[in-house]
Amino acid sequence: MPVTVLLVDDEPLVRTGLRAVLEAEPDIEVVGEAGDGAAVIPLLRRLRPDVVAMDVRMPLMDGIEATRVVLRTVPDPPKILVVTTFENDEYVYEALRAGADGFLLKRARPAEIVHAVRLIAEGESLLFPAAVRQLAAEYGTSKARAAMERASLTEREAAVLRLMARGLSNAEIAAKLVIGVETVKTHVSAVLAKLGARDRTQAVIAAYESGFVAPS
Repeated sequence: MPVTVLLVDDEPLVRTGLRAVLEAEPDIEVVGEAGDGAAVIPLLRRLRPDVVAMDVRMPLMDGIEATRVVLRTVPDPPKILVVTTFENDEYVYEALRAGADGFLLKRARPAEIVHAVRLIAEGESLLFPAAVRQLAAEYGTSKARAAMERASLTEREAAVLRLMARGLSNAEIAAKLVIGVETVKTHVSAVLAKLGARDRTQAVIAAYESGFVAPS
């Protein structure tokens, strides 16, 4: 089955470009478009896409609020890929904190766009750009540090989280630690449960905000 995608951006030219790139791939299908976050919910209920590629800044409802609404109201919500112009945009970071699954620059090459959609659909987060990692560290709080301490990660879980924060996939983590992919999945699940994180992205944000992982 192809990965189905909903495009949400207030610029028709951007949507047209993304559609052309994605629909050139045999395993990806663009099932709909919206010009604002306010139009997302009805389309999600009708189209049930696997991935929403969503701009951060839109006039009526921005990508941050749209992400919150989707995760709050849609059962079994799709993966949300934040698409934006500026990598050091605080809006991007807020969208990730709100629950978006990954990040992509509009100027990304076609191969990077396709890779991002496939990776998001598989449930493995993208590597945050350095600017966003720095923002996460700057948002660090004593509450985040205390939560990380309470999680009491094992040595192996801690190693897995550090590699997740570097953007490595399960297969790459397995190769790095010389363990099986299924074992990595078990450790990832344990990390998410201990941190109370919805997904890998939220776990990585917690890692940076707590100072467990330093931006580089």
